Amino acid sequence: MNIVIDRDKRPVYLQLYRFLREEIVRGVYPFGSRLPSRRLMAEEAQLSPVTVEHACRLLEEEGYIEARERSGFFVSFRTGEEYAVSEGKAERPLPAEHPTGVDTSFPVTALCRTMRRVLAERPEEILTRQPNRGSVELRTALKSYLARNRGIHAEIGQIVIGSGAEYLYGQLIALLGRERIYAMESPAYEKLEQIYAAANVPYRLLPLTKDGIDREALRCTDADVLLTTPYRSYPTGVTASASRRFEYIHWSEKGERIIIESDHDSEFSVSSKPAETLYALSSGGRVIYLNTFSRTISPSVRIAYMVLPERLAEAFERKLGFYSCTVPAFEQMVLTELLNSGD
Repeated sequence: MNIVIDRDKRPVYLQLYRFLREEIVRGVYPFGSRLPSRRLMAEEAQLSPVTVEHACRLLEEEGYIEARERSGFFVSFRTGEEYAVSEGKAERPLPAEHPTGVDTSFPVTALCRTMRRVLAERPEEILTRQPNRGSVELRTALKSYLARNRGIHAEIGQIVIGSGAEYLYGQLIALLGRERIYAMESPAYEKLEQIYAAANVPYRLLPLTKDGIDREALRCTDADVLLTTPYRSYPTGVTASASRRFEYIHWSEKGERIIIESDHDSEFSVSSKPAETLYALSSGGRVIYLNTFSRTISPSVRIAYMVLPERLAEAFERKLGFYSCTVPAFEQMVLTELLNSGD
């Protein structure tokens, strides 16, 4: 396998995970093939079997491989060509129920302590007007947070702060245009359909299967903007497999298509490393990343943010730069403190 591990860079299990993922995506290990045994990989990479096991479990959680009892790990990632071999087979429907089972109680004491500190130390600053995209301090904190936790590398000029996801969805309609056709998962968060209907834009509903959006529905849609929640779509709890995520990206590479990726809930992955975002996987500047703090702190904290590709960040400034930021300075300062302190 020629596994190369740099032991000066930690953690090493993520290096092995990335190496195996690249080998799978490149087709070195095609769909259905068996990975080398964990013992063999541990010997070649000079790693412990526990480290190899950890890397393989991450790949399994993200849908690149599957474990078979007493047989090892087999590749479950498929390209479009490999799907074509099994064309005609119906995709498995959604499970009847898929509860997330996540408790997201945020410590109120930490929130109150931070609020008091901001009020005491920055009383005059909380009355100042913030830049239209949000405070520089908050966007800088988010830049570091995204690079550290979600593998997203962006400049602060690409980050836009807004008062909730619904507000930012409306901004994106104004940015991308009402002449476009929008598509979303079905079932989905009910407000999404209401937002598009209220904006009077055409939209399509694409059915979900257990692996993500139905591939045939995605292939045939006439939409050119896709709104998707790859990690734990609400209300079904469906997480798009690695194969399906790459299908979304390939879909976006035709014409002038755009993906709006809602990463709601990803911080609560059962793994210490949440599944990679479409934004991080894509290199074509066609994915808009969107997230909120409704789950990590509270639904009452009306703060959301989006990361625009560079070309759309420039278009945003030209078309919508006259809008004022809708999040008060005080709340932005509190969130900045929470991010920078680690709370």
